[in-house]
Amino acid sequence: MAEPLKKKVKAVEMNGEMVDVVFTEMMRPVEDMETFEKLGPDDREVCKYLPPLNTRTYVAEEGIICMQDVPVKMRDGVTIYVDIYKPEHIEKVPLIVSWSFYGKRPFDGQSEWQIMGVPPATVSNMSKFESSDPGYWCRRGYAVANVDPRGIGHSEGDFMQFCTQDGRDGYDFIEWAAQQTWCTGRVALSGNSCVAMTQWRIASQCPPHLCCIAPWEGTSDMYRESLYEGGIPAHTFVGMVLRDAVGYNYIDNTVLNAEKYPFINCAYWKDKDPDWKKIKIPVYVTACWNHFHLRGSINGFRKIRSSKKWLRAHRNFEWPDAYNNKYLTDLEKFFDRYLKLERNGWELTPKVRIEVQDAYDFDYQTDRPEEAFPLKRTKYEKLYLDASDMSMKAAPVEAEAKTSYESNTQEVCFDYRFEEDTELTGYMKLRLWVEADGHDDMDLFINVQKLSTTGEWLPITLFGEPHPGAWGKMRVSRRKLDEKLSTDYNPVQAHTCDEKLSPGEIVPVDIEIVPTSRIWHKGQQIRVQVSGRYIREDWFEPLCWDTDNKGNHIIHTGGKYDSFLQIPVIPPKYQDGDYIYR
Repeated sequence: MAEPLKKKVKAVEMNGEMVDVVFTEMMRPVEDMETFEKLGPDDREVCKYLPPLNTRTYVAEEGIICMQDVPVKMRDGVTIYVDIYKPEHIEKVPLIVSWSFYGKRPFDGQSEWQIMGVPPATVSNMSKFESSDPGYWCRRGYAVANVDPRGIGHSEGDFMQFCTQDGRDGYDFIEWAAQQTWCTGRVALSGNSCVAMTQWRIASQCPPHLCCIAPWEGTSDMYRESLYEGGIPAHTFVGMVLRDAVGYNYIDNTVLNAEKYPFINCAYWKDKDPDWKKIKIPVYVTACWNHFHLRGSINGFRKIRSSKKWLRAHRNFEWPDAYNNKYLTDLEKFFDRYLKLERNGWELTPKVRIEVQDAYDFDYQTDRPEEAFPLKRTKYEKLYLDASDMSMKAAPVEAEAKTSYESNTQEVCFDYRFEEDTELTGYMKLRLWVEADGHDDMDLFINVQKLSTTGEWLPITLFGEPHPGAWGKMRVSRRKLDEKLSTDYNPVQAHTCDEKLSPGEIVPVDIEIVPTSRIWHKGQQIRVQVSGRYIREDWFEPLCWDTDNKGNHIIHTGGKYDSFLQIPVIPPKYQDGDYIYR
């Protein structure tokens, strides 16, 4: 039986405070592949293969040189290691940096490695996971740096996830790279998911030679969007991701620290929040309407202070979108403008481009240009829930009514039929008046779905699997809102206290629904599905929440219980008679 990974508590300076942070051993490195392949299942639970340190320069592919395991010293003396790929016959090139705790190069056998939704061999074996592919960028006059941050792989120190320390190290590496003889002194950050999340933290440190960033699909608020979405603990997925980190030291275990620091108003969580107002360089953001990074991507775009920022919101999953030739070429124009200073007309790119979804694999519109997000012409309307017939109505409901469901196994649905084509793009919110029968708390899971004219569910299809559409979550004891962050169209929970329910107590909750863009054709229906559990059919991501439900959930509507769904209706840009231009 393999020895379990060890744990330690270490005091770390965060925002001027000393904070006790729980660290755990990373997956233990095994540097010999033959030894690794002989490990039994118990050892595989705590060990991963790590290529041995081998500082050298070699030809990675025709025309591409790799400077492998280059040591770089941070300001506090810690050494990290990086692989740098560059064109063989160009003296000076700009640099694209991929920064995350995923290994800086795949281990032997990557010929079997595939990225979901991307055909095999689309991405070269030089590419760090979810990152810029040197096989593409080096042939276009760029260098690519695959970095093992502090503590990862052979890099020294303990690893702190998505925090100020990681941002400072990113600053130090960028400024080191800009001075190298092969670099023009112009540097960018690029990558998806985790590799996008680190960009916000590094950019907020304002490295002088960082010229632009491209965070595609990246969570920006670890607490609200990852560990405690809606206030409901969700530690399984993050715990699984922690197993991707391999090194000789310890990692900030966000799952254990989330249990230690359950409220957001503490130095531990504040240290993971980027200083948004300091990000003023050009930024190209993408957001997938059907991915858990959605909220973070759009909030990051909205919060930064750059006057040169672009958002592209789409229906496809992050991997096939990132390596699609159309958008690789698009990103290349962005980098050519700000890293090579080419006058290529990039500034004429619409500030916001959206895909308006329809159903299944079909989009109503693709890359539609807009000026801002939320859209300036948004008209917010309310659909009032009516428990007497499980409908929603355009006018307030006078008569009080209620409905209930068993909190762990059942759900209820409220439907509304559109009498004309209706586009909803932006933020929805759901107000519910709720009561817990037999318990002092409620976990609410919301799906906003689309039904056909005959009442059949019309999902969005990703990888051949059905996704219901926009969603929201709420632990009712966390119903208190942050007054500074909340708006009329986007309620944001404070997460500073628990407010348990008393027997028979009926309370209003305003539930944040993630942004969306979708068309409902005449006669189609919008459905609000409410349950006490996460409902997905055959969804591939291992997402789950630690719910606290007992007994029945009761929803009150009508009269003084003005439960409603607020929707962002987008009028046509131009309409004349029966002609409509959206």
